Amino acid sequence: MKTQLLTTLENARNYTLAVAESMPEKNYDFKPVPAVWTFAGLLHHIGYGIGWWEENYIRQQSSDWNPPTATTGKAATIAYLDGAFAALKKSMESLPLSEQAIAGFYATIDHVTHHRGQATIYLRMKDIVPPEYIY
Repeated sequence: MKTQLLTTLENARNYTLAVAESMPEKNYDFKPVPAVWTFAGLLHHIGYGIGWWEENYIRQQSSDWNPPTATTGKAATIAYLDGAFAALKKSMESLPLSEQAIAGFYATIDHVTHHRGQATIYLRMKDIVPPEYIY
């Protein structure tokens, strides 16, 4: 079971980072409409969400939703995302696989998938074909 979860996590990481890499630096401040995040802000939200979901639903340690200022620029945003995935991997490797941890893991991945889907729309709006889906 742990191997399956880690494979799912690695696929989510690889695909999310491929989506992030696909957007040119100059478009990291792009937002389709005023009411939504920039591309960088959306990816930062994914990264912050990974840590928040992990803490609250995998580790069962209640914390408030209090995101830091979003990263700016491609390199900083990708590094933030990659760090969030690395921390989740470390937790999944070291924690016992309780029902709560497994459910929390899948809730975390669902949140990533939801917002990564939005990110692929941002790419399409810039006439960029998203990378092929990894599962």
